[in-house]
Amino acid sequence: MLIGLDVGGTQTDAVILEQQKIVKSVKVPTNNTDIERSTLNVISKLLEDISASDVENINISTTLATNSIIENKMAPVGMFIETGPGISPNFLKCGAYNFFIKGCIDHRGTITSCLSHQELMKKINLLKNQEIEAIGVVTKFSTRNPAHELKIKEILEKENFKNISMGHEISGKLNFPRRVFSTYLNSAIYQTMEQFITSLENILRKKGFTNKIQMLKADGGTLHLNQAKTLPINTILSGPAASVMGCWYFFPEKEDAILLDIGGTTTDISFLANGVPLFEPQGITIQKYPTLIPAIYTVPIGLGGDSSISVGQDKKIKIGPERKGNAMALGGPSPTPTDAFIYLGLLKIGDVNLAESAMAQIGRQLDTDVRGASETIYQLFGKIIKNHSIKILDEINEHPVYTIYELLHGKKLIPKKIVAIGGPAQACAPILEDIFNIPCYVPEYFSVANAIGAALSKETMEINLFADTQKKRLIVPELNKIEKINSSYGLDQAEKEAVNLIQSYAIKSGIKPELIETDIVESNEFNMVRGFSTVGKNIRVKAQLKPGLLYKNRENR
Repeated sequence: MLIGLDVGGTQTDAVILEQQKIVKSVKVPTNNTDIERSTLNVISKLLEDISASDVENINISTTLATNSIIENKMAPVGMFIETGPGISPNFLKCGAYNFFIKGCIDHRGTITSCLSHQELMKKINLLKNQEIEAIGVVTKFSTRNPAHELKIKEILEKENFKNISMGHEISGKLNFPRRVFSTYLNSAIYQTMEQFITSLENILRKKGFTNKIQMLKADGGTLHLNQAKTLPINTILSGPAASVMGCWYFFPEKEDAILLDIGGTTTDISFLANGVPLFEPQGITIQKYPTLIPAIYTVPIGLGGDSSISVGQDKKIKIGPERKGNAMALGGPSPTPTDAFIYLGLLKIGDVNLAESAMAQIGRQLDTDVRGASETIYQLFGKIIKNHSIKILDEINEHPVYTIYELLHGKKLIPKKIVAIGGPAQACAPILEDIFNIPCYVPEYFSVANAIGAALSKETMEINLFADTQKKRLIVPELNKIEKINSSYGLDQAEKEAVNLIQSYAIKSGIKPELIETDIVESNEFNMVRGFSTVGKNIRVKAQLKPGLLYKNRENR
């Protein structure tokens, strides 16, 4: 059996799957003031009649990390940043305290200017009197040589600082500013995610679960809970990734499609290119912070079934982005699109009389009857989704199209279908088909598709291998691997070693051999010249454990 749990902003969903069949599903409102208690509630309901020994895997997606950043509910961070030459320190300020320290490592990993222990201690002492528990340490080109980051961490630990995030462990990719911001965010949400994950472990342990428990990442893959504790930045946009993986499972066709996860607060818009999810390889930007965290391409808009409706003096209707609570038909304070869907008979929930009362309020402001107000809101809801989708699609088609597998050269997306999930999906399908003029497919388990996507997602990993044959040194930052190589080391060897490292990691993680799919994402080799002679080679290889589903997409819908 497989378990998928999706802790969303409005609802928490959970499913148990056995041989691709839904054995049980649970949906309860998320208590955003006590995420741990509402998660325990879901798990308890889900596992009432299930033996822990029958469960193979538990995958969890959550909006906790994302919401902590968006709502600015983050811990203050002390940042130690070694910039080296060529970049303005002011551009990199992100922590509550930013200490720019002397020292430099060049692009080949050579220490060209040493750390000053005296300077470092002076700045550490300034931090001791502040209420700072989270620390970020980033040095330029630490992916080529993490010596200075490791030394700074060692000194900080001796001074009793904990919760220290280092840039080279966040990502092995080049881009110093993005690595700084990624490290800052990792430190800022560290404590929140650690408490949540520790609580999850305790809950599941009490239920007898010692199984493989993982969290969904932004790229649609999973990672172990202990890794999610130390690198929580990888779990941002976990929820949207789960929705895409759920849609993908239910849509086996190899064609372009629009994916919509219509929730209570937001609608997440994503796409398939030739049947494969789109990808942001460089890294996502969240709030004002560009990161190095690769992610499935998804855009949230402030439109959901529970979005608040208002009417301006010009008689124009505004839906969202604010959510004041549930629909009036479900005991909420103000009219919402859900009230319109209920009155029109498109949703069979709540109190129809209260829904009619909500639409009557809007009707009076529009000088129309209840049905007219409801149909106007229904039409507008679909138009807003279409307008955003077309705008996003135009932006995508102006740039190279990346999927989670590859770059599609010259590809232009032309969606032929819509896949809609989330609570209002069935209600919205007719208007979406009419407005987009393409079929809209709503899967059988549309209301818990996120949890299904989480349950079926495979573990992923990316490593960056750098080799310098002149220095006779190889480094893989993500694995903290540094070793000697000989001067004849070549690109073929590097590619084979990168694949072997990924495969070894997968096997140690308990991934079934038949599910291990590796890929060389980037591979290049440069001659290093001094004077008129080649003195060595600089080799760079990026390999990945491919994202994907534990089971192939279903053929029968």
